[in-house]
Amino acid sequence: MKKMNVESFNLDHTKVKAPYVRLVGVTEGSHGDKIYKYDIRFCQPNQEHMEMKGLHSIEHLMAENIRNHMDNVIDIGPMGCQTGFYLAILNNDSYEDVLEALEKTLNDVLEATEVPACNPVQCGWAANHSLEGAKAIASKMLAEKEGWTQVFAD
Repeated sequence: MKKMNVESFNLDHTKVKAPYVRLVGVTEGSHGDKIYKYDIRFCQPNQEHMEMKGLHSIEHLMAENIRNHMDNVIDIGPMGCQTGFYLAILNNDSYEDVLEALEKTLNDVLEATEVPACNPVQCGWAANHSLEGAKAIASKMLAEKEGWTQVFAD
């Protein structure tokens, strides 16, 4: 395959084994700051995906709650293929910190009683949410936590 500019386009999606947490790359700024970008894959590519209402709600819940467990979060956002999220953090190269923050954040999802910012003022599609869907996604991901560090199938 031709080398692409986007890192994930160079990943053979038929060889990975979701769920997993993978460091995609590190970008260094002109002043030495580093941004660490992670691929947090919830679903097996081309075999399953998160339904949009649940994905939208877990996005809100994770975006709000991960910052309670990890400093310097720049962003966490969904992949267009609906199989996972990208997490960008500043100046923290600890993979273990990412795994710990993700686990705590997903547990927060399970304990949530509402989706944050789920209203027309704070959300661009406020009617498109499912707390139950978000909890199902979080529960499935947590149940497979032991495999998060293995990216590729044997």
